[in-house]
Amino acid sequence: MTYEPYSGGTGAGGYRPYPDGLPQSPAQPGPAPGSVLNAVRLMYVGAAISLVGVVLNILTRGSIRTRVRNTYPKLTAAQVTRLAHFDFILIIVLGLVFVGLWIWMAVMCGSGRNWARITGSVFFCFLTLFMIITLSGAGGGLGGGLALIPAGILWLVGLGAVMLLWRKDATAFFRQEQDYYR
Repeated sequence: MTYEPYSGGTGAGGYRPYPDGLPQSPAQPGPAPGSVLNAVRLMYVGAAISLVGVVLNILTRGSIRTRVRNTYPKLTAAQVTRLAHFDFILIIVLGLVFVGLWIWMAVMCGSGRNWARITGSVFFCFLTLFMIITLSGAGGGLGGGLALIPAGILWLVGLGAVMLLWRKDATAFFRQEQDYYR
Protein backbone atom coordinates (compact mmCIF):
# COMPACT_ATOMS: atom_id res chain seq x y z
CA MET A 1 0.00 0.00 0.00
CA THR A 2 1.47 3.32 -1.00
CA TYR A 3 0.81 6.76 0.49
CA GLU A 4 -0.75 9.33 -1.76
CA PRO A 5 -1.05 12.96 -0.64
CA TYR A 6 -4.38 14.72 -0.79
CA SER A 7 -4.75 15.79 -4.38
CA GLY A 8 -7.67 18.19 -4.07
CA GLY A 9 -5.69 21.15 -2.73
CA THR A 10 -3.37 23.66 -4.25
CA GLY A 11 -0.75 23.67 -1.52
CA ALA A 12 2.79 22.40 -1.85
CA GLY A 13 2.96 18.66 -2.32
CA GLY A 14 -0.78 18.51 -2.91
CA TYR A 15 -1.67 19.24 0.73
CA ARG A 16 -4.67 21.43 1.51
CA PRO A 17 -3.64 24.73 3.14
CA TYR A 18 -5.51 26.34 6.02
CA PRO A 19 -8.21 28.72 4.76
CA ASP A 20 -6.22 31.82 5.68
CA GLY A 21 -2.83 30.12 5.48
CA LEU A 22 -2.35 29.88 9.28
CA PRO A 23 -3.44 27.25 11.77
CA GLN A 24 -6.55 28.23 13.72
CA SER A 25 -6.13 28.78 17.45
CA PRO A 26 -9.00 28.67 19.91
CA ALA A 27 -10.84 31.91 20.48
CA GLN A 28 -9.45 34.10 23.23
CA PRO A 29 -11.64 33.75 26.35
CA GLY A 30 -13.81 36.69 27.30
CA PRO A 31 -13.62 38.70 30.52
CA ALA A 32 -14.76 37.19 33.81
CA PRO A 33 -18.43 37.79 34.58
CA GLY A 34 -19.51 39.82 37.60
CA SER A 35 -20.22 36.72 39.68
CA VAL A 36 -16.62 35.53 39.32
CA LEU A 37 -15.23 39.01 40.02
CA ASN A 38 -17.38 39.27 43.16
CA ALA A 39 -16.29 35.78 44.25
CA VAL A 40 -12.66 36.84 43.81
CA ARG A 41 -13.30 39.96 45.90
CA LEU A 42 -14.85 37.82 48.62
CA MET A 43 -11.78 35.59 48.56
CA TYR A 44 -9.56 38.60 49.13
CA VAL A 45 -11.84 39.59 52.02
CA GLY A 46 -11.37 36.05 53.36
CA ALA A 47 -7.60 36.50 53.15
CA ALA A 48 -7.84 39.83 55.01
CA ILE A 49 -10.01 38.32 57.75
CA SER A 50 -7.56 35.43 58.11
CA LEU A 51 -4.67 37.88 58.38
CA VAL A 52 -6.53 39.89 61.04
CA GLY A 53 -7.04 36.60 62.89
CA VAL A 54 -3.29 35.93 62.81
CA VAL A 55 -2.57 39.41 64.17
CA LEU A 56 -5.20 39.05 66.90
CA ASN A 57 -3.77 35.68 67.92
CA ILE A 58 -0.32 37.25 68.20
CA LEU A 59 -1.70 40.12 70.29
CA THR A 60 -3.65 37.80 72.59
CA ARG A 61 -0.97 35.16 72.99
CA GLY A 62 -1.41 35.03 76.76
CA SER A 63 -5.01 33.88 76.43
CA ILE A 64 -3.82 30.66 74.78
CA ARG A 65 -2.02 29.64 77.97
CA THR A 66 -5.11 30.41 80.04
CA ARG A 67 -7.33 28.44 77.66
CA VAL A 68 -4.95 25.44 77.76
CA ARG A 69 -4.81 25.57 81.57
CA ASN A 70 -8.62 25.72 81.81
CA THR A 71 -9.14 22.98 79.23
CA TYR A 72 -6.55 20.60 80.74
CA PRO A 73 -6.46 21.30 84.51
CA LYS A 74 -4.42 18.17 85.32
CA LEU A 75 -1.36 19.31 83.34
CA THR A 76 1.72 20.60 85.13
CA ALA A 77 2.84 24.19 84.61
CA ALA A 78 5.62 23.02 82.27
CA GLN A 79 3.18 20.94 80.24
CA VAL A 80 0.76 23.88 79.99
CA THR A 81 3.60 26.11 78.76
CA ARG A 82 4.74 23.59 76.13
CA LEU A 83 1.21 22.98 74.89
CA ALA A 84 0.47 26.72 74.81
CA HIS A 85 3.64 27.34 72.74
CA PHE A 86 2.69 24.51 70.37
CA ASP A 87 -0.87 25.84 70.03
CA PHE A 88 0.43 29.37 69.40
CA ILE A 89 2.82 28.26 66.65
CA LEU A 90 0.17 25.99 65.10
CA ILE A 91 -2.43 28.76 65.08
CA ILE A 92 -0.03 31.27 63.48
CA VAL A 93 1.27 28.85 60.83
CA LEU A 94 -2.21 27.64 59.92
CA GLY A 95 -3.48 31.21 59.82
CA LEU A 96 -0.74 32.21 57.37
CA VAL A 97 -1.42 29.11 55.27
CA PHE A 98 -5.10 30.11 55.12
CA VAL A 99 -4.16 33.63 54.01
CA GLY A 100 -2.06 32.13 51.22
CA LEU A 101 -4.80 29.70 50.17
CA TRP A 102 -7.41 32.47 49.96
CA ILE A 103 -5.10 34.57 47.77
CA TRP A 104 -4.09 31.62 45.60
CA MET A 105 -7.72 30.60 45.01
CA ALA A 106 -8.67 34.22 44.21
CA VAL A 107 -5.93 34.55 41.59
CA MET A 108 -6.59 31.17 39.99
CA CYS A 109 -10.39 31.53 39.95
CA GLY A 110 -10.05 35.04 38.57
CA SER A 111 -7.99 33.67 35.70
CA GLY A 112 -10.64 31.05 34.98
CA ARG A 113 -9.03 27.86 36.21
CA ASN A 114 -11.86 25.38 36.69
CA TRP A 115 -9.72 23.20 38.97
CA ALA A 116 -9.41 26.20 41.31
CA ARG A 117 -13.18 26.55 41.50
CA ILE A 118 -13.44 22.88 42.47
CA THR A 119 -10.52 23.11 44.91
CA GLY A 120 -11.98 26.23 46.51
CA SER A 121 -15.26 24.39 46.99
CA VAL A 122 -13.42 21.51 48.68
CA PHE A 123 -11.62 24.01 50.94
CA PHE A 124 -15.03 25.43 51.86
CA CYS A 125 -16.17 21.92 52.84
CA PHE A 126 -13.14 21.68 55.14
CA LEU A 127 -13.99 25.09 56.61
CA THR A 128 -17.54 23.89 57.23
CA LEU A 129 -16.22 20.76 58.94
CA PHE A 130 -13.93 22.93 61.10
CA MET A 131 -16.91 25.09 62.10
CA ILE A 132 -18.94 22.02 63.06
CA ILE A 133 -16.07 20.64 65.15
CA THR A 134 -15.55 24.03 66.82
CA LEU A 135 -19.25 24.49 67.59
CA SER A 136 -19.56 20.96 68.97
CA GLY A 137 -16.64 21.53 71.33
CA ALA A 138 -14.82 18.51 69.91
CA GLY A 139 -11.83 20.70 69.03
CA GLY A 140 -10.34 20.27 72.51
CA GLY A 141 -10.77 23.89 73.51
CA LEU A 142 -9.32 25.44 70.37
CA GLY A 143 -11.29 28.49 69.35
CA GLY A 144 -14.63 29.06 71.01
CA GLY A 145 -15.97 32.23 72.60
CA LEU A 146 -15.14 35.37 70.66
CA ALA A 147 -13.12 33.35 68.15
CA LEU A 148 -16.40 32.07 66.73
CA ILE A 149 -17.38 35.53 65.47
CA PRO A 150 -14.54 35.94 62.91
CA ALA A 151 -14.76 32.21 62.10
CA GLY A 152 -18.47 32.60 61.39
CA ILE A 153 -17.84 35.66 59.23
CA LEU A 154 -15.12 33.76 57.39
CA TRP A 155 -17.53 30.87 56.80
CA LEU A 156 -20.15 33.28 55.39
CA VAL A 157 -17.54 34.83 53.08
CA GLY A 158 -16.58 31.35 51.85
CA LEU A 159 -20.24 30.43 51.32
CA GLY A 160 -20.80 33.57 49.27
CA ALA A 161 -17.71 32.94 47.14
CA VAL A 162 -18.65 29.31 46.45
CA MET A 163 -22.22 30.23 45.56
CA LEU A 164 -20.99 32.88 43.12
CA LEU A 165 -18.46 30.52 41.54
CA TRP A 166 -21.14 27.99 40.66
CA ARG A 167 -23.64 30.36 39.05
CA LYS A 168 -24.59 29.73 35.42
CA ASP A 169 -22.55 32.66 34.04
CA ALA A 170 -19.51 31.61 36.09
CA THR A 171 -19.82 28.03 34.86
CA ALA A 172 -19.87 29.26 31.25
CA PHE A 173 -16.75 31.36 31.95
CA PHE A 174 -14.86 28.45 33.49
CA ARG A 175 -15.92 26.13 30.66
CA GLN A 176 -14.71 28.71 28.10
CA GLU A 177 -11.37 29.02 29.89
CA GLN A 178 -11.06 25.24 30.19
CA ASP A 179 -11.59 24.83 26.44
CA TYR A 180 -9.00 27.53 25.74
CA TYR A 181 -6.28 25.83 27.82
CA ARG A 182 -6.74 22.39 26.23
